Amino acid sequence: MTPPTPPTPPTEPPAPTPPVPPTGRTALVTGASSGIGAAVAAALVARGHRVLGTSRDPAAVAEPLPGVEYLPLDLADESSLVSCAAAAGPVDILVNNAGESQSGPLEELPMELVRRVFQLNVFGAVRLTQLVLPGMRERRYGRVVMVGSMLASFPLAYRSSYVASKAALRGFASAARREVAGFGVAVTTVEPGAVNTGISERRTGHLAPGSPYADGYRTMLAALNANERGGVPAERVAATVVRAVEASRPKQLYAVGSNAPLAFALRRLLPRSAAELMVSRRHGLR
Repeated sequence: MTPPTPPTPPTEPPAPTPPVPPTGRTALVTGASSGIGAAVAAALVARGHRVLGTSRDPAAVAEPLPGVEYLPLDLADESSLVSCAAAAGPVDILVNNAGESQSGPLEELPMELVRRVFQLNVFGAVRLTQLVLPGMRERRYGRVVMVGSMLASFPLAYRSSYVASKAALRGFASAARREVAGFGVAVTTVEPGAVNTGISERRTGHLAPGSPYADGYRTMLAALNANERGGVPAERVAATVVRAVEASRPKQLYAVGSNAPLAFALRRLLPRSAAELMVSRRHGLR
């Protein structure tokens, strides 16, 4: 007679993860309702920071993140920028992430669109930085991270306004870091490559009817969208932002995605024209 099978002992539930102790630091992350901004906000909450995230309409955020307090912000409105900074209070970490992705042949881009992308990607971020820097300087601690784009280092046809805005943002950061370093404040830029956030669905663009640039523009756009669908997750960019925030001496530039280490190594080794050709061919252009 076969002896009865002994009962399986109950499985012990996994031990709960101990809560992360609060750091006492406050982080302000712009554009925290989706994509990279949401991933950065969640990562900073997980590190124990108090996190304020901005959205044009906090009440319309589809999936509010636990632990994130949302503030309204319109980067194109000076009074909104001032009100956001006042509502945030003392800020130790500022992540300038919000902005707009834009495409179009240079010849055909309406100047109101060019001005808009600079207002959202550059001037709004610079103004918000101006508003929080005095407190950082007085407290002798601060981290400002500009979320740029690898396209600032590897320009792409039909993306001139976006490329120029991200290059300008990096220029502000690279120069200002020397100004504030002596006060314990670090300014750095994180340049993502292709990131899978669905941004291709929100990108603005302009192509004139009957444009002679239509074939090249559409070829580039199809390749760009495909590259972004195969890009790194937003969480990987967020991890790079956290690394920049937590470094004792943050670097001037961090790049992530699109084989960044190899791409920047080739950029140093190859003539500039060869690097530009490499980028063009990656997007179906010659």
